[in-house]
Amino acid sequence: MASTIRVRATTNGDITEVQALVQHPMDSGFVKDSKGELIPAHFIQELKFEWNGKDVFVADWGPAVSKDPYIKFSFKGAKKGDDLKISWVDNKGASDTTTAKIS
Repeated sequence: MASTIRVRATTNGDITEVQALVQHPMDSGFVKDSKGELIPAHFIQELKFEWNGKDVFVADWGPAVSKDPYIKFSFKGAKKGDDLKISWVDNKGASDTTTAKIS
């Protein structure tokens, strides 16, 4: 199965800019389906970006984040060719992890 995470990390000088898109339904638990029944809550609880074993971005999310969330941030210290590990865990215990090379 392909990863649910698409990421691009580029460094320019001392700053590395990260852009990521995570495919996830992010159901709040307050929306009804076509039959009028509530769709159970299903959302990412923790999203983490690690560089050289160090957390550079950690988010504790709830049901208010929209479907297929987009994340953009920057951090200092990385070099071209370094690995950036991205992982998430949702409220149903599902998870995904991928690693991207910083270019």
